[in-house]
Amino acid sequence: MWKTSIGLKLIVAVTGVLLYLFVIGHMIGNLQVYLGPNALNTYAEKLRALPPLLWTVRIGLLVIAVVHITLTITLAFQNRAARPIRYVRKEAVEASVSSRTMVYSGLALLGFVVYHLLHLTWKLTNPQYASLRDAHDRPDVYAMVVLGFQNPVASVIYIAAMIVLGFHFTHAFSSFFQTVGWSTPRTRPTLERVALILAAIIVVGNISIPLSILLGVVHLPTGGM
Repeated sequence: MWKTSIGLKLIVAVTGVLLYLFVIGHMIGNLQVYLGPNALNTYAEKLRALPPLLWTVRIGLLVIAVVHITLTITLAFQNRAARPIRYVRKEAVEASVSSRTMVYSGLALLGFVVYHLLHLTWKLTNPQYASLRDAHDRPDVYAMVVLGFQNPVASVIYIAAMIVLGFHFTHAFSSFFQTVGWSTPRTRPTLERVALILAAIIVVGNISIPLSILLGVVHLPTGGM
């Protein structure tokens, strides 16, 4: 499988689906910010209470992401090497913008993930977040998220990254079905519409968090920091 173009595409497709599902699960967890500090902090505490599971997921995601990115770049180089003459006009018209920029949007998302980890997971850009505690003496993830996105620069970076993510997903979804052979001329329009709808849900769900914080809809509890 590793030695053929089809095999590499299958691995890219499967790893892409796993990352896609993680993004959806991550969004659902983060949307608990709308339920208030206790709900989000309880959710975060439950995740931390299962270190073996948490680290298995983290290491698994890292391996999946490295494989997905490495093989995507490998396929891009293989395609370029196999087609020394640049795309003719007909091909450029047929290929969507999202499909032709998958590598670039993927690399942009990789850069964002590194920043996101430094900002809200490892807290290296804002070490003061590590000392935030809630009324139950738990790490105050809710306050960290609110304070983090009250910074307009951080919110704009996050919103821009989510738009790129949605753009990336619109092609990734239908591309998966095409790679595994489940896409036909008859089903392709439906798959493309589903891809757009799912990407829109993910983008709107994720960017609603920084927007709600910037607009003051989500804020620190009265008397909080």
